[in-house]
Amino acid sequence: MTPPPRSAIRPGLTVDIVQKQDQSSGRLTRGVVAQLLTRSPSHPHGIKVRLTSGQVGRVQAVVTADGGGLTQG
Repeated sequence: MTPPPRSAIRPGLTVDIVQKQDQSSGRLTRGVVAQLLTRSPSHPHGIKVRLTSGQVGRVQAVVTADGGGLTQG
């Protein structure tokens, strides 16, 4: 699964992220993007974002309107 590029992520979108402490298990956290933290157009492990809840992690999927994950890579 290829993480979506930075161009597909913007504040206000709902995304699934993997937090640092969950990298080994792959546990995903769903939330709304508050801020993009990665400046490069892509990253092999996903673009780092801060959610409105304050959690920080790398985007694994952008969530579609029907609640499913949509990877764009």
